[in-house]
Amino acid sequence: MTAAFDLQRIRDAFPILARTVHGRPLAYLDNAATSQKPNAVIDAMANAMRTSYANVHRGLHTLANETTTAYEAARGKVGRLLNAGSADEIIFTKGGTEAVNIVAAGVGAGLKPGDEIVLSVMEHHSNIIPWHFLRERRGAVLRWIDVGPDGSLDMAALERALGPRTRLLALTHMSNVLGTVPPVREAITMAHAVGAEVLLDGCQAAVNAAVDVQALDVDYYVITGHKLYGPTGIGALYGKRALLDALPPFEGGGEMIETVTRDAATYNSAPHRFEAGTPPILEAIGLGAAIDWMAGIDQTAARDHKHVLLDRATAALRAINGVTIHGEAQGKGPVLSFSLKGAHPHDIAQILDRQGVAIRAGHHCAQPLMHHLGVASTARASFAVYNTVEEVDQFIEALSKARTMLA
Repeated sequence: MTAAFDLQRIRDAFPILARTVHGRPLAYLDNAATSQKPNAVIDAMANAMRTSYANVHRGLHTLANETTTAYEAARGKVGRLLNAGSADEIIFTKGGTEAVNIVAAGVGAGLKPGDEIVLSVMEHHSNIIPWHFLRERRGAVLRWIDVGPDGSLDMAALERALGPRTRLLALTHMSNVLGTVPPVREAITMAHAVGAEVLLDGCQAAVNAAVDVQALDVDYYVITGHKLYGPTGIGALYGKRALLDALPPFEGGGEMIETVTRDAATYNSAPHRFEAGTPPILEAIGLGAAIDWMAGIDQTAARDHKHVLLDRATAALRAINGVTIHGEAQGKGPVLSFSLKGAHPHDIAQILDRQGVAIRAGHHCAQPLMHHLGVASTARASFAVYNTVEEVDQFIEALSKARTMLA
């Protein structure tokens, strides 16, 4: 049963939040890069190692059966999180990056020179570089969609970019820099109308929005565990079953085969055909625990809480002389990127760290977007379910001190 939203109970679940940094209470506002982990995740992984660990699948002994059950249960939890039609449509990966690469490699096998991949200027490098590989190796053409002054996706430009040579639209479901949430259902419909498939990068969205891959009618959807309060080294790719069955295997090894002879090999069906070798077993169990933990929280209240923090921080930044906020599209997620006139983002981040405030500074693996914005890098604060109004105020106070020091 989902519990009422109790912020103190939520914070108590994260042991790291009790620590101090440079003598100040930790205000961890780097959640778009990675989230902290609750005791439920830490304990699930530790208990699996202590009491019931073995390799998954094919084993006939008790520990192997127990671990396989836990591993496959985690697959089912990811399927329910995304509302996949079947757990067999969920492939475990090392993270969102590998998930995109699996699709790119599979789609690329059938590309002809001049075929087009459409993507937005606000994509993370993980959703750019695999398509550059296809440009370099298969002669694909990359077509780019810009964003407007507020960071919203230019839907008219998207319509112009889609055409008879479009093979795939690769689009973020939530920008890790701007917080923009594009109208993805409309974009998917537009892409399907020209016969193109669609991949959505949901690494930011899955923890900040309700995701229903069937309602979206998306072909591929990518998530990563470490932004979902789960461990690193684990992610997932959702794909429509017919599309997964048509994709060639990404890696060769154990588990992904049906038969192997000296002269030939046949391959397993999805999802196992894409999970060569020993998978990230403990990490999958940890991700399953994170999804269970999230299910115990009223997610509507959690989203409302994060937007209260975003609105408070945004209003306070607007009041600071010399601050430019990057990305103010309507309905954006809890991500706040900004520049301070005359100050390098790295200097800002280091000064804030001395005040116990953890933010991110850099190009955020989004250099095409930085070029579009006309900056080399930005500072970024991002909010999670465990953050507080007091931490927002600590952030603003620290930023005001940084402005004074750097002016």
